[in-house]
Amino acid sequence: MPEKPLTVATYAAGASLAAITLFYVFSPNYFLDSDSNSARKKGIVGLTNPANDCFINSVLQALAGLTDLRIYLIRENHRRKIDEAWVYQEIVSDPAYKNNSEWKTQGLQAGLVTRGLKEILDALNERPIYKKTISAGPFIRVLENAFKQRISRQQQDAQEFLQVVAERLCDEYHAGRRARQAARGKGDNASTMSNSAPIDGEAVEERLAKLAINGNGSIDTTQATEEASGTETDTLVAKSEDEDGFPMEGKYESQIECQKCGFKPKPTESTFCTLTLNVPQSSSTSLNACLDGLFKTEYIDDFKCEKCRLVHARDLLEMQLGRSTSESFRSSAQDSITKLQHAIDTDPEKPPPDVELPPMRDAPACKIAKYTRLTGFPKIMAIHLSRSIYNSISQKNSAKVSFPEKLLMGGLLNNKKYKLLGTVTHKGSHHSGHYESFRRQNVSLPFSTPNAFQTSGVFTKSATASPASTPRVAAISRSGDPSPITSTPDLGLSSGTNSPNQSADVLPRPSTDSAPGVSLATNSRSSSRRSPPFSSSKDRESDGISLKSVTASARSTVSRLSDSVRNSRSGSPVGKTPVVPTTANGKALTSAPKGSRPKRRKQNDRWWRISDEKIKEAKTSEVLGMQREVYLLFYELERESPAES
Repeated sequence: MPEKPLTVATYAAGASLAAITLFYVFSPNYFLDSDSNSARKKGIVGLTNPANDCFINSVLQALAGLTDLRIYLIRENHRRKIDEAWVYQEIVSDPAYKNNSEWKTQGLQAGLVTRGLKEILDALNERPIYKKTISAGPFIRVLENAFKQRISRQQQDAQEFLQVVAERLCDEYHAGRRARQAARGKGDNASTMSNSAPIDGEAVEERLAKLAINGNGSIDTTQATEEASGTETDTLVAKSEDEDGFPMEGKYESQIECQKCGFKPKPTESTFCTLTLNVPQSSSTSLNACLDGLFKTEYIDDFKCEKCRLVHARDLLEMQLGRSTSESFRSSAQDSITKLQHAIDTDPEKPPPDVELPPMRDAPACKIAKYTRLTGFPKIMAIHLSRSIYNSISQKNSAKVSFPEKLLMGGLLNNKKYKLLGTVTHKGSHHSGHYESFRRQNVSLPFSTPNAFQTSGVFTKSATASPASTPRVAAISRSGDPSPITSTPDLGLSSGTNSPNQSADVLPRPSTDSAPGVSLATNSRSSSRRSPPFSSSKDRESDGISLKSVTASARSTVSRLSDSVRNSRSGSPVGKTPVVPTTANGKALTSAPKGSRPKRRKQNDRWWRISDEKIKEAKTSEVLGMQREVYLLFYELERESPAES
């Protein structure tokens, strides 16, 4: 008897220890995920400022909140990891910059800054349960190693740092793409060389035997199918290369028009990573007004038009032709006039090389109109508001610039909608001050693989087609069968028996005698196929009624289980969905009143205001109110099905 209290105390102590262990293991995650108003969720990782590093910290925090940039960094680093090492080790020079040193091209192809930026942004996007601060020193050392020069810690411009990082990322993307294209071209050349080998008679006979007609009258098209699959894979890879570019790279086009002759030369296309807008010297303005100032029509005087120059040369030759009496001069002048007229009618930018034109200073001066428009809209629109005023001394333009939360770009036929995700503000004068960043508390959808069962592309090592195919769901209706299973879709795979994913009919099924608990749907479908034609309709009706009741009870059970799972975690966004009671046949008991509209989902109004290691919450109204301090704006292109934010 005296051992019983000791045993009870031992069990109680063990249960208490187990409860304490479970509490310490699971309570942080539970309270962090379930309590939507928890103060622990309101913090993010900060950055230390040992020197004058606020211009670096503010830009990195703003970049950490850009979803498309993080997706690009994950994809680009993954692509470089799965490719062979020699793809990026062989130097492929840029045609536009042939004088680049070998070490610089090698660094661009290796993607040094791309990998370093991904690591620092992943660290900044960690969700800490306590106050945490890291240093931007590792990323600074990556930049210094990439450019082989030291970055000064004096007062620097945040826009210049952003431009250096963005342009470097863009150059690394294009360098990696050129390396992949060169490697793919070598593979094609190797296959071409192998195909140009001497003809082997035995191989030809074997190929002809494969193409012969089989015994059942069908033609063996395995080789043709493989070639078509290879061509489709190459097309998919090329399409992926074209679609997945650097998200901050955009394109704009400049076009000039002579106001005298109406000639329009070929437009000049340029790329940009940051769009610089000049803030007018006024008390207040708007972002749309600054954009209109960039894309408005600009008139320039004293411009030398190519067509007007050719017309002037033709008129001079015609004047000299009328005054000259020399037959040789008249014939040569007439020939030159014909060539000039042909160039004027076809392409004034290509004057005839054997015709001497008057000097450029003697050409007539014209007035031209210059147009600028965006031709390539980036996924991330980084806008820089230039607030510098250069007079006798440099000053800061402190005009108020109002900016919207939703920015509309493009024309009526090509309308693009952007959403504000981050800003960088500056307080102080032109020569000193402090940078802060505002970052929206957006929660991105988890990264998925939507084409897991489709043809593999650039994300696999072999880059060959996957043997698995997506199962196709097709509803097969059977006439004269009142069973509710008639609306149940049949899952059938398009691949044949050789595929590792065989169809449901090919797979072996257990017998009903040995396994009485098999699926009712499978047994009813197989029994209905094997039922004799003289079975009575009364038996069919009774079977249908019993199957209806079983199906209805199964549906109600599944609905109750799904509702209980959804409401199991009160803090999750799915758990906030109200449970609708259902009947035995799965229909809702209550219906929405007529004329009621579905509630619009409230947009996220929470922001983080980050000043180095100091972090606090802010609202959209506070962000939009920073009109005098705003310096950099980061807009992200809205998707057709936007992520939950």
